[in-house]
Amino acid sequence: MSPTITLAGLPLRATVLRRAALPLFALAFALLSALSARAQTATVFGSLSNFDVVNNTEHEAHGFEIELEGLQPGDIYSSFGAQRYGQARVIQTATGVRLRWESAYDTGTGQFTQTTVAHAPNTPFAGSCYMWNGATYATSGCEHFGVSQTKNATKTTYRWLVEDAGAPGTLVPFDPPVAIPGPVYLVTPPAQAGEAPVLEAVIEAPEAPEAPEQYGDAQWVKVFKTELQREVSLEELMSDNALVPQDASQVEVAWEILQADPPSNSNGRQRRGRRSNSGSLAAGTRAVVRRYEIYQYTGAYDPVTHEALCADGLCNAPAEGEVGDYVGAQMAAANVGVPSVNVSINGGGKVASNDRLISCGSKCSASYEVNTQVTLTASANSGTVFTGWTGACAGQQATCTLRVNEALNTTANFAPLFRLVVKTAGSGAVTSTPAAIDCGKFCSAEVASGTRLTLTAAPAAGQRFTGWGGSCSGALLTCTVTVNKDTQVQANFK
Repeated sequence: MSPTITLAGLPLRATVLRRAALPLFALAFALLSALSARAQTATVFGSLSNFDVVNNTEHEAHGFEIELEGLQPGDIYSSFGAQRYGQARVIQTATGVRLRWESAYDTGTGQFTQTTVAHAPNTPFAGSCYMWNGATYATSGCEHFGVSQTKNATKTTYRWLVEDAGAPGTLVPFDPPVAIPGPVYLVTPPAQAGEAPVLEAVIEAPEAPEAPEQYGDAQWVKVFKTELQREVSLEELMSDNALVPQDASQVEVAWEILQADPPSNSNGRQRRGRRSNSGSLAAGTRAVVRRYEIYQYTGAYDPVTHEALCADGLCNAPAEGEVGDYVGAQMAAANVGVPSVNVSINGGGKVASNDRLISCGSKCSASYEVNTQVTLTASANSGTVFTGWTGACAGQQATCTLRVNEALNTTANFAPLFRLVVKTAGSGAVTSTPAAIDCGKFCSAEVASGTRLTLTAAPAAGQRFTGWGGSCSGALLTCTVTVNKDTQVQANFK
């Protein structure tokens, strides 16, 4: 009911919003959001993403910038520096901040010391954007950038930096901006109490229409998805990391068109500027990772509205000649924690919650509102005994009360019962530690498998202890026995 999206490492921009409470921002690009928002029952703290980007300016680039409107320098946590330009410089502007990764300039040679060459059209670049790929990095025409921030920007713009032809040694932003969308995360509470909430990842078309009554340029988007039972860090979200979903079995959306709509959908055509992918958050899920692959759309456009006119009529899959260059790859993840109770059973027994949302063996997990108090009760099956809790619950009492503020995991342990029978020959008594046997009052007991007992023989007056028989042996007054099956012991007195 209340997923908590936490942040690890350096994320790409992930705007986290209340559903229908704020406008979605256009892009996401390696920004850490420490925003806390409420979507009815859901608490959301942020997301993380990472980004490969090609230099498709047809010029040599000597840096990159991210413009974040609505922020102050103190809102910037860190930047991704594992590329040729190192760490970004943070500059305050009239509308927010600008992060600039930029090359130094050698006045002696009249050249910049670092260059990202223009990417050759129709050539692959996946995995070559990283400086540790020395054989391809220098000529790939692509880079990898990231920044972490503590607040959401009201608008984000990404641009390559190129040399100003009129002022050698000066870098200026190149337009149009980089056209890669990024996800915004929204959480929908479950329709029924105890069910899992839904995490929705929304992307919006980054390129606005050039005319009020027209669509923007179209792109093909392919989406891969995986879920993990651990959190991920920004540094893991790389194209060359097997953790990032890229396999055919992990395709969530094979193909779809992303295209900015005319304002207010004024031409009455279909809306393509916003795409959503969602799924229920299983109680054990700690990260939802997606890879968005972006390709140019090279098919036909309506000459009046600039709407993409795909050959199949629906834009469900590209026909021959409709897919252009690979624009980039957005690796995005949400680290999540669903306030929930997850019960495991070890042995023969059941666990039920006081609110009836958990009845394990059949239903062993339930999601909850933050700060809900839940009482679990363990019940042994016939022939077994409850031996205690591990995990969020502890101790050997059959009941356990939890306050649910995160994903809580607990195991109820049960063991088979075996009968220990003690017989005596002659006059005397036998007691056990821990207390189970007090023979001659009661000479048998059912104990849990694995129970270790120390038996002590006490001869009656005028008698002496002569030794043990059965599962004990020797003539000492004490004998230690571990019960893993039905067991008999005899104490002999004379």
